[in-house]
Amino acid sequence: MAAPRAYLDWNATTPVHPAAKAAVLVALDCLGNPSSIHTEGRAARAILETARADLAALVGGEAENVVFTSGATEAANALFRAGLSGCCGKDIACAMRPMVSAVEHAAVIAAAGVGASFVQVDANGLVDTAALTAMLAEGGPAMVAIQLANNETGVVQDIPALAGIVHAAGGALIVDAVQAPGKLPLDIKALGADAIFLSAHKFGGPKGVGAIVFPDSRTRLAEAFIGGGGQERGQRGGTENLTGIAGMGAAARVAREMDEAVQRMIQLRGEFENHLNRLAPDVAILSQRVSRLVNTTCFAVPGLAAERALIAFDLDGVAVSSGSACSSGKVKASHVLTAMGMPDGVKAGAIRVSIGPTTVFDDLERCLNSLARQIQRRAKTKAA
Repeated sequence: MAAPRAYLDWNATTPVHPAAKAAVLVALDCLGNPSSIHTEGRAARAILETARADLAALVGGEAENVVFTSGATEAANALFRAGLSGCCGKDIACAMRPMVSAVEHAAVIAAAGVGASFVQVDANGLVDTAALTAMLAEGGPAMVAIQLANNETGVVQDIPALAGIVHAAGGALIVDAVQAPGKLPLDIKALGADAIFLSAHKFGGPKGVGAIVFPDSRTRLAEAFIGGGGQERGQRGGTENLTGIAGMGAAARVAREMDEAVQRMIQLRGEFENHLNRLAPDVAILSQRVSRLVNTTCFAVPGLAAERALIAFDLDGVAVSSGSACSSGKVKASHVLTAMGMPDGVKAGAIRVSIGPTTVFDDLERCLNSLARQIQRRAKTKAA
């Protein structure tokens, strides 16, 4: 019998947590529409509002300020295209120019549109605060998007400090917090963001559901991004995805109790990177000297091409990701690594290993053994 595969791609998606799966099954058996006032509708509404409260508790917010979406991509599009009202101390919508960090997720860059300005980062992937300050001074108020934690490198930004810079210039800050739950403490008020957004499948919930969270009841979408029957307090029309939302709420409850798992992941990542350095002394581990997600290692071994390495890992029963993005059969260098100024060899060979609460060292050892075989094959090819 084949050995179980080693799943080391948690930043891409996570296994559905048993608690989330159980919540989905309960919601599937709930007959009512959450907008109906009869008994069945009120039962559905109770499931919806319980999940809303659980998600608010995860980020230190209030339930009334949570708007459910189909995921983070919809959330980013809604924020940029519908705009915000109530932010910057104003009760009306502000006309704002879009600005994003150069290492944002591709979905956020697309949502910001072709007219967006890009804030550069340093070699570690941290936002250049001087560049941000200068760009904010160049025109009118800006809506700025900056990730809390990068999905490729794991780099964690100093959001409170960046929020201070943005607000001092009269702008608004929206934060992609997708990678944070279960790995980083989350407090929307401490972050200073005007909105954050999340995706359930990144922290043990089902795919196809996410949320925007605002810091107060005054801040909201300037208009409904999806028009309809007035659901989600008039900010997102359409009958809510009750099963997905129920699963997201349950996953949020679990993510609040992850302290022990976080410590395990810190230890596992440290052991993995120590072994990696011994196996390949010339390995480049990206952003190793700055704050990173506890579960993420992005590395490149000279001479090892990522597209070939991914196939070899997969054949060896190991699921990892590349720092490159594949589109229509073509492999392009990661825009994140390009923005960081990484050399071509690193961009072409970057591999991301991302672990989770159920990862054990045997999984990482399997990855290391596969990598060792690939390095040996490369050495033999060079010697031939």
